[in-house]
Order: sequence, then C-alpha cells, then structure tokens
Amino acid sequence: MPEPRTWQLTAGSAALGLVLAAAAAAAAGPWDGGQRTAERARAAAPAAGGTRHAAPAPAAPRPERPAPAPSAPGVLTPLHAPAGTTADLAAVLVPLLADPGLGPLRTASVVDTATGKQLYGEGAGTPMTPASTVKIATTAAALSALGPEHRIPTTVTAAPDGTTVTLTGGGDPTLDPARLGALAADTARALKAAGRTSVRLAYDTSLYKGPALHPIGPNDNLAPVVALMTREGRLDDSRSGPAPRTADPAGDTATAFAGLLTRAGIRITGTPVPGRTPQAAPLARTYSDPLADLVERTLTNSDNDLAEALARQTALARRQPASFQGAEKAVRDELTRLGAPLAGARFADGSGLDRRDRVSAALLTGLLTRAADPARPALRPLLTGLPVGGFTGTLADRYDTAPAGLGLVRAKTGTLTGVNTLAGTAVTPDGRLLAFAFLAGRTLSPYEAQPALDRLSAALAGRK
Repeated sequence: MPEPRTWQLTAGSAALGLVLAAAAAAAAGPWDGGQRTAERARAAAPAAGGTRHAAPAPAAPRPERPAPAPSAPGVLTPLHAPAGTTADLAAVLVPLLADPGLGPLRTASVVDTATGKQLYGEGAGTPMTPASTVKIATTAAALSALGPEHRIPTTVTAAPDGTTVTLTGGGDPTLDPARLGALAADTARALKAAGRTSVRLAYDTSLYKGPALHPIGPNDNLAPVVALMTREGRLDDSRSGPAPRTADPAGDTATAFAGLLTRAGIRITGTPVPGRTPQAAPLARTYSDPLADLVERTLTNSDNDLAEALARQTALARRQPASFQGAEKAVRDELTRLGAPLAGARFADGSGLDRRDRVSAALLTGLLTRAADPARPALRPLLTGLPVGGFTGTLADRYDTAPAGLGLVRAKTGTLTGVNTLAGTAVTPDGRLLAFAFLAGRTLSPYEAQPALDRLSAALAGRK
C-alpha cells in the first residue's frame, strides 16, 4: 500500500480531474464522440510508465449541476494500475450490508478488475430482480454483437412506378425533428430529380415483431416499442426520464414527415398509411449516432426506450425476431459468448422494467470486469457510460450522505418499488479499479435504500 500522502494525492488528482473536465464537457456534450471518445481511448490504452503531467490548476468549487463526463486521465488512469495488496473488505462491507434500509434480501459482489479476483461476495451468484442495472447486460450484448461503430438507419424508398415512397423504421428511437427534416429534404431533392412532385406516403414498422406494448402497459417510462419513432415518442420537451408518450409513435412520425415533404415542395396524396418497403435502393437515409454513444446515453440516463431498441438490435444481429422474446434469447446467447456467469439469469426485457428479469451480482461485476479488459475495447462504453457519483445522470443527486464516493464511484442505478440496486466501478486510494454490484429486494423505501447503497459503494473508495 502507498504511504498516506501518496493515496491522498491519488484521490485528490482523480477528483480534481473530474472538476477540470466539467468545463470541457459543457461545450462538447455527453455523447458527441469527443469527451467520451477521449475517455474510451484512455481506458483502452495501456498505462505508460514514467509519464509526467503538468501541475493541475486549482480546483474550482463543485457546481450545482456540473456538465457530464469526467476526464479520462482523472478517472480511468487507475484502470491498469498495479493491484497492490488486497484489503479485507468484509469488515467494512458486512455492517453496511446489514443496513435495514436494504431490506431482507441483499446480495453483493466486488471484483478487482485488473486481476478478475473477487474480493468480496455475499450471495454473489444468486439471481435477483435487477431493475435498471439489467441495462449493463443489455448494452454489453449489443456492443458484443454489433460493435461500437454500428449505426441504426432510417430510410425512404420509392416504389418502382414512383407513385409511393415508404418511410422505413430501422429501430432508432433517437431520430429527432432535425434529422427527420434533413431526411425529408434529401427525399424531396431525389424525387424532383426524377421528375416527381406528387407521391403517396407509406411507413414501414415491420422490422419489429410481437407486441409493441411492454408488459407494464402504457407508461410514462417507455413508449410503445416500435421500429419508427421520433424523440422516443415524447409529448413534451424532455430529453430523458419519464414523460407523456404518444400511443402511435410511428404514425405521428410519418405525419410529421409528410408535412416536411410538403414544405419541401412535394405534394402528398392522402394520409400516410402503413406499408412495406419496396425492393429498391433507398432514395435517402439518416443514421443514428454510433452504438458506443447510444450505450453511454442508455446508461447515463437509464434510457428505457434506447435499452429496448438495443436489445432488438442484438436480436437482429443474431437472426432472432426483433421482439421481447427474440431479444431475450439473443442477449442471453451473446452473453454466453462473452463467458459471463448466467446461472438463473432472465432477460424478459432490455430496460429492467419487467420484474421477471433476473441477474446475479456476479454477472454484473463479470461484465464490468470484461469491459475493463484491454483485450476487449469494444466493451469500453460500459464503463464510460456509467453515471458519475454526485455529478451526472441518475447519480447527479446522490452521495450527499457518502461524500467519499463523489467522482470516484461510477454506477448504474436500478429502482422499482421494493427493488433498489447499484452496479459499477470505484477507484480505491491505491489506484485500483473495482467492479461492484449490490442488489437489494423487498426494500421499504428508496429514500432509505439508495443512501445505504451509496455508502456501500463509497466504502470501496477507502474512506468513510
């Protein structure tokens, strides 16, 4: 173990790097391929010995709502640090796990990512309802099956006789009015070049199979799961979290597209109707951001719509029906290929809203440890997308009662009535990166369970 002054400098440097990164991230945004890309690259690169860094600027006060994404040097450098001497965590974690706020059912796993060694386990292999921490499994499967550069298309294709064009959903819930407008402009140019100024409009959602409604039914946490939608079917100006949702995301998107085509000089005959895509080359297309960015957005904001979309993209990649059932099989098969411990696991959905989901703490730490493996750079967004304790995403308002975790814990949250979970990584004083998962069931209140989970994860940073 390093001398006390050394670990203080290590922890201080990580926290200071976090503050310095906020200004850069404010301009870049969380998923622009800049800040997070640098973070992924830093995480994937082996640590270089003997590197000298300029003295950091004085730390600024912690902002009330800091920008997303800590800097890679401050947070991810410890990824490949020497493991050092393994501390006995039981004496610290056992009393914290006994917190009544965690209810009668609780499991835990803590793993040193550099060695893959489990440092602590309590029922680590026991399947539990994970709530939104199942998104770690969903996104790991998608990255493994498709690769971090995969983009989801939305296309427009003309019928052979040119009288009808079909807007085809590829499963991109992040399609927004700006990209839909650009797609309409490109379509109008192509039609005019072919001598067409009047067409009928159809829309195709046949890529997805099975029920569009999640088993929870209509809900502000998730739009109907269809292959064509704009802004996740949100009916307000929100960008994340619960919101009123349209009952017909595809129809609303097609109607909006028809209006955009009209403004671009193309007359639309009749109203948009469901149809099948002609066998022809598309007139125009638009693509989502790369999958790496979509994964980060899914994890940071616990985006249910994106999680369900990524589960179906995995199904398509593995030649399964793009449905809840097909996605479940594809996700399980892909995690099997990764060698993850799957005893008792169930992936009834991609988002964690379904209480039939089951994962173990060992499965979650196993996936996070694989994401930290230099030999698996495609999985790195699992780490870089995790919310930062006290700063970003679903952890922005956490760790008030566990300040040791501020900036040094990154974790995916999970919350259902009676279920509270937390899984992610923590940087220790001696520079190790630990993966952890704490799952609690039959909890009485999130206001008691969440602070207890925060204290557990903060304890891994080596301070009370």
